[in-house]
Amino acid sequence: MRPLPRPHQGNGATGSAPGQGFLPQESFLRILHLEHRRSERSGRRFVLMLVDAANLIASEREAQAVAKILDVLARSTRETDVTGWYHEGSVVGIIFTEIGQTEGRTVASALLAKVSAALSGTLAIEQINQVHISFYVFPEEWDENGNDGASEVHPDTAPHRGSREISSILKRGLDILGSLAAIVLFSPFLIGAALAVKLTSAGPVLFRQRRVGQYGKTFTFLKFRSMHTANNPAAHEAFVKSLIRAKHGAGSRNGTDQVFKLTNDPRITPVGRFIRRTSIDELPQFFNVLAGDMSLVGPRPPIPYEVRHYDTWHQRRFLAVKPGITGLWQVTARSKVGFDDMVRLDLQYARTWSLWLDLKILLQTPRAVLFGDGAY
Repeated sequence: MRPLPRPHQGNGATGSAPGQGFLPQESFLRILHLEHRRSERSGRRFVLMLVDAANLIASEREAQAVAKILDVLARSTRETDVTGWYHEGSVVGIIFTEIGQTEGRTVASALLAKVSAALSGTLAIEQINQVHISFYVFPEEWDENGNDGASEVHPDTAPHRGSREISSILKRGLDILGSLAAIVLFSPFLIGAALAVKLTSAGPVLFRQRRVGQYGKTFTFLKFRSMHTANNPAAHEAFVKSLIRAKHGAGSRNGTDQVFKLTNDPRITPVGRFIRRTSIDELPQFFNVLAGDMSLVGPRPPIPYEVRHYDTWHQRRFLAVKPGITGLWQVTARSKVGFDDMVRLDLQYARTWSLWLDLKILLQTPRAVLFGDGAY
C-alpha cells in the first residue's frame, strides 16, 4: 500500500499552521490525547474529523486525486485547528477546537457539507465515493444503546501495539484459562448457591442486568440473585446519584466511611446477605469472562443509570480497559472508598497495567474477600 502524498508547501496545504506540513501520526495522536484531557477539565467541545482515502491509495493513477484531497482539507481548516496523520499515510485527522457552545453534531454537519462541496468541485464522483469521512464529538453524549466512537476519539484507549498488544493476547488467554478453572473449582459453590437461592425465595436463580462494558458497549451481567424480585431501582439510583454528585460518604452518618453500596438494604434476602458478604454472588461472572464481555481483572462495570450521572473524566474507567470481576480498588479498599477515589484507582490500574499486575491482584483477591470489609 502506497502512502498518501504529503501536501506541497507552496500551494497552501499547510496543515495546522502556515509553512508546516501535516503532523506525523505520533505527534497528532499526542495532541489528540491532550485535547481530550483539556476538554475533560473545561467541558469545551471539540470535533475530530477523520478522512480515510485508503481505497484510492492502491491506484497509481489516483495519486493526483489524493493530493487534491489533502489540499482541500488544508483549505478547510483554521489556524487554531490541528491537522495530521491519524494513521500514517492513509487516514488524515483534523481536530476542530474551540467550537463554543454550538451543538457538536451541528458543527460536524456543517463541516461535512463544506468539505463535501469542496471535494465535489475537485474530484470525480467515483473518486468521492472512495473517500470515507467520519466525525466524533467530545465530550460526547453517552449512548445507552452502546453506539459510540470512543476507540477513535480516545486513541489512548485503543488496542495497544507491540509488546502491550502481545500482553493483551496473553491477558485474554489468562481470562479463558482462569475462568474455566474457576468454574470447575467453584462448581460446588455454584451448585450450592443456586439451590439456596431457589429454595429460599421466589424468583430466578440468576440476576441479569444490563451493564456498560468497554467503549460503552452494553452486555448482560450475571450474578446470583440476592434480592427479592420486583424491586424498584429508584432508591439505588438516587443513592448512586447522591454519592457521585455530592462526593461524600453515604455508608455512615458522619460520612467517614464512604461506600458504593447501600448498607442494611431491606431488598436483600437472608441468603442474599450471606452470598454478597462472601462474594459468592459474583461467581456467575466467570461466564461473562469466558464470553469475552469481562476480564478477570478490571474496573467494575457500571449500571447505565450510573453513567448518566458521571463527570466526563469518570467515563475513562470504562473506556481504558475491559471491566473485571476484581480490581485494584477491590483489593486495596473494597467498598470503603469514595467514588472519585475508586475511579482514580481504576485509572491507575489502566495506566500501569501489566500481566504481572493482574496476577498480583488475583493473588490478593481471596484475602480481600475473606478478611476485607465493605461487602454488603
